[in-house]
Amino acid sequence: MDLESVGGLALQMIMEKLNPEDIARVSCVNNRFRSFTSDNTLWFKICSNELHLTQPLDHLGNPLPSFKEAYGTWREAFVMYPWSLVKRVKRCWDRINDWLTNHFPEAKSTLCKGASEAEIQELEDLLNVKLPLPTRLIYRFHNGQEISRLDHLDPDTNTFGSSLGIIGGYTFYDHLVNVYLLPISQVILQTQQIAHILEFLRRSKCVLVAASSMYTEKLFFLNCTNGQLYVGTRNLLSHRDMIPSVPINLVNLNRELDSEQIQDAMLLWLEEHGRRLQCGDIKLHGEGDDKSINLFPEKSPLCSTAVTNGVQVRASAMVIPELVDLQDDLEKYVFAYSIRLSLQPQGCVINGMSHSSCQLYRRRWIIRANDIVVADVNGEAVIGRTSLPQVQPCKPHKCCTDLVVLVSRKSEGLLFVVLEVRLRAYKFYKKTGLILPNASICS
Repeated sequence: MDLESVGGLALQMIMEKLNPEDIARVSCVNNRFRSFTSDNTLWFKICSNELHLTQPLDHLGNPLPSFKEAYGTWREAFVMYPWSLVKRVKRCWDRINDWLTNHFPEAKSTLCKGASEAEIQELEDLLNVKLPLPTRLIYRFHNGQEISRLDHLDPDTNTFGSSLGIIGGYTFYDHLVNVYLLPISQVILQTQQIAHILEFLRRSKCVLVAASSMYTEKLFFLNCTNGQLYVGTRNLLSHRDMIPSVPINLVNLNRELDSEQIQDAMLLWLEEHGRRLQCGDIKLHGEGDDKSINLFPEKSPLCSTAVTNGVQVRASAMVIPELVDLQDDLEKYVFAYSIRLSLQPQGCVINGMSHSSCQLYRRRWIIRANDIVVADVNGEAVIGRTSLPQVQPCKPHKCCTDLVVLVSRKSEGLLFVVLEVRLRAYKFYKKTGLILPNASICS
């Protein structure tokens, strides 16, 4: 039996087993085969499997007549990049975009369309750098965020800057951080400005890729030579101190290896951020115009949770890199820990009676660094600068009383053990025990 006598159903099944390159070769055999290889259903499956497309769109989101044309347009647009790396970067952005669509559409609207090769080339020429391939692709999909860094107080939110950064941040005392991805125009401008002060950035081929839009500075620099992503510390200006955001052994820029293994810190950072968003490790806080992505962990093992008598207490901690002082031998690292108190839907139940609210009365916890007790807090209900917070039933986006405090330590590890938290509701006390594992420093 020759191929000419093969039935249409059998040919269709054969085509579905082939990769796009082989399908293109088969289409050159004759008109009959070309007809089968042009079937839109076939190319829908290919686009769905490789690019997770449900509609025939190009890489900028523009509609096209067919899935075959969509696939060809994608391959042509990224012909200079390893295809497996293109698919990986798209998966990274898909995860972030899906979460933003469902939870934070206001922030998604600030994402810019992908940059052109000409725009990326202009950045490289003006800053005299060569962006790693993964970062180039990150900008090809989205050219950062269009967010203004305000130099004045916003009367609507009573804060500086914007809370729409897709990387997110945290707030404690008068320390406000919300990180967004810079568009290429701002990468060029702000890198040039800061390089006049920090000459080593130019020599080390570092570019500013993300920053806080708030009054508090938090700056992320991509080293285009080794592919590492660094975050500035308290002594960035005085001692040029930065700390890495990901383990350097994970970074691999060797183009001679399998393209699946090519990864810089920028891609690893965004992939981990998207994973934490999608898994609920970090969540959206606030309401209305005050919503933002909060970086304090909310799931185990980086967050500890206990419920007693209908009152939930969650504890988590994270290093604050922009306050880290690598020159201080005694208090090198600065952590913020967060206590979140909330009532379960049934309220606080004591002796069979349900109460609609309760109030913090006393608390005790122990903070350890490398198994050494560095703080034993035991006293009345004053946490940081907040006293006697009232705990109310959970509501969407605003279900907890947040208490955030700073501690400084010599070591990177922080173990937080809550021995006792007492809350008062019609003369009752509530006790619970919590353990918080070591905090991570890549946030």
